[in-house]
Amino acid sequence: MRRGVRGALAAVFGPRLAGPLVPVVAVLAAFAVGAAMIAALGANPLDGYRALFEGAFGDLDALADTSLKAMPLLLVGTGICIAFRASVINIGGEGQIIAGAILSTFVALLFGDLPRPVLVPLVLVAGAVGGAIWGAIPGFLKAYSNVNEILSTIMLNIVAVQLMNFLLRDPIMDPAEKITGRIPQTERLSENAHLPILPGGTRLNLGVPVAVVVAVLAYLLLWRTSLGYRLRAVGHSAPAARYAGIAVRRTIVAAMTLSGAMCGIAGAILVFGSESHRFVTDGSSVGFTGSAGFNGIVAALFGGLHPLWTIPASFLFGGLLLGANVMQRAVQVPAALIVALNGVVVVFVVSSDRMRHLISERLADRPPEAGNESSREAPA
Repeated sequence: MRRGVRGALAAVFGPRLAGPLVPVVAVLAAFAVGAAMIAALGANPLDGYRALFEGAFGDLDALADTSLKAMPLLLVGTGICIAFRASVINIGGEGQIIAGAILSTFVALLFGDLPRPVLVPLVLVAGAVGGAIWGAIPGFLKAYSNVNEILSTIMLNIVAVQLMNFLLRDPIMDPAEKITGRIPQTERLSENAHLPILPGGTRLNLGVPVAVVVAVLAYLLLWRTSLGYRLRAVGHSAPAARYAGIAVRRTIVAAMTLSGAMCGIAGAILVFGSESHRFVTDGSSVGFTGSAGFNGIVAALFGGLHPLWTIPASFLFGGLLLGANVMQRAVQVPAALIVALNGVVVVFVVSSDRMRHLISERLADRPPEAGNESSREAPA
């Protein structure tokens, strides 16, 4: 079966494209399963998918909205790529997004009178610092106490949510809301901190090009700097890196710090690029992040854990998340089906990762060990 899939892909697309195309085939297979689910509920799958793609990519406004949805996925996914290169798994994107939003909000509240050209970069930097701090904590625990980073990042997600709820219920809550106590949100933040809207008459703001630039810079960091070399060396073999004189512990902390910084920038953009220009939540992490901390992991996996390929992968998944809501209204399917469809896509994409590596190895006539190493090393 594997040989047949490999041969078919190689014959049609050639050996260089066969491996990378596996996730695309996985998405198409997931859509086939989703079509069966839609049909089982008495709706027309073709009408549903037509509504999905028109809602996500149908016109300029839809493309702008998809880009906005993809922005936090791209930043989180870029952070995941950096952490992965040092063999560290960052599941704390949700908490790091919130930490970046909190610190950037404090900066806007304290320095709201600064001119816009100064304050906008300042809140973005503050978001990066907040996320970096929240990412450095599990990185330090991993490096110096061997604490499992999966557990520590998940637990810190919960801490960040509770800290956010505390702050938005009293210390930085909108004074008007303190009287009614209805919505946990800040007052409308300084206009000088609002991210500029890009030309074109859509909702697209500066946050989208910022996310793309960050992804490109992450690529340059990983494959054009000595720090990137150390990150990748530690990821390939920590004992070998240590023998070569690389400070493995500090490199692990640096990986998690940089990964958290990417997520923190997303938090700042979610606050200052929003239409309300407030830090607002419903009491859960999803109420603010929209699950970007977890969906960004999927986007990174779909992009082969490479910052540049994560750009189109994030755009695709942003479109799926946005278009699914349009599909729900168009064919009148339950909201639970939309969640299930997204889950099916995630399962198929993640499951395809091993197949992609295997195909790349076999097509290049490399032994499995060499293929695994090369699959972790993106081309320069």
